[in-house]
Amino acid sequence: MQALIGIDPHKVANAAVALDERGQVLAEGRFLTNRAGLRQLERWGHRFPSRRWAIEGAQGLGRPLAQRLVARGETVIDVPAKLSARIRLLSGGHGRKTDALDARSTALAAHNGERLTQVQVEDHTAILRLLSDRRDDLVTERTRTINRLHVLLRELVPGGVNRNLSAESAAAHLRRIRTAPGPARARRQLASELVADVRRLDRQIADLERRIRQAVRQAGTTLTELFGLGPVLAAKIIGHVGHPTRFPTKAHFASYTGTAPIEASSGEVVRHRLSRGGNRQLNHCLHMAAIVQVRHDTPGRAYYLRKRAEGKSEKEALRCLKRRISDAVFRVLCMDEERTP
Repeated sequence: MQALIGIDPHKVANAAVALDERGQVLAEGRFLTNRAGLRQLERWGHRFPSRRWAIEGAQGLGRPLAQRLVARGETVIDVPAKLSARIRLLSGGHGRKTDALDARSTALAAHNGERLTQVQVEDHTAILRLLSDRRDDLVTERTRTINRLHVLLRELVPGGVNRNLSAESAAAHLRRIRTAPGPARARRQLASELVADVRRLDRQIADLERRIRQAVRQAGTTLTELFGLGPVLAAKIIGHVGHPTRFPTKAHFASYTGTAPIEASSGEVVRHRLSRGGNRQLNHCLHMAAIVQVRHDTPGRAYYLRKRAEGKSEKEALRCLKRRISDAVFRVLCMDEERTP
């Protein structure tokens, strides 16, 4: 008999429930997240010779425990929080919520789920995702700083300034401004500090992009050979996809990237609608690649124009191209995986 151990992770403690093959509770417990608690949880799980672990949010709050178990040769399933919550609401108990019920729902979701992801030991893809996410944070912070700087300069410069603002252009405006003591001088001083912040962020972004290019080269991927995909987009795609073998077909991958239309048929009416789901980070990467291909003389542009000639709108033709790029990305990722597993 194989036991399925569901884990509901928290900052202080992990709730665990072991189920048998029929979904009946074998044992349950609550263990602290410190080293002693984790060792106690492992010893508790070893009472079941044949076992699997199901952790809610194994890529989030449950990541430390999941990686610890995988490193010790355990089989760990990643259960999305939405799926376990749905199981809990559809089960008996009138929707009551406790840590033990959440752990049981996580185990039931893994018991019935056929396409849930099995957690792997973190490798180079985790580095690419960390660097990519860090760059996104820096770019967001730079945009916020530029917006604040633009507001101050609009109040200091008659007629305002250009929307395409940079540290150099802002500094040039400040050098031409002469202010008397008072609010105007305070605005100028704050604007000067924001210019220094923008320059610091520019240096950090440039340094991080250099590290991303180096990490992409170390990954040995050929994804950058696809037109429109540079090292930054390639790092984001590899970091979010991980191992492409977890997707059975390119259609499953397209569903994950949000480029596969959703069927909305009813009766004899067959129709499809735009998918708003999927990984929006990956969808954005494919959108940027499609825009670049359409703007240049590429096979992607020829495909786009062919779809436009068939009567599709600009957005519909672009969605068709994004799906083609998604299939090409999946093919390249699979070939890279076969070449360097």
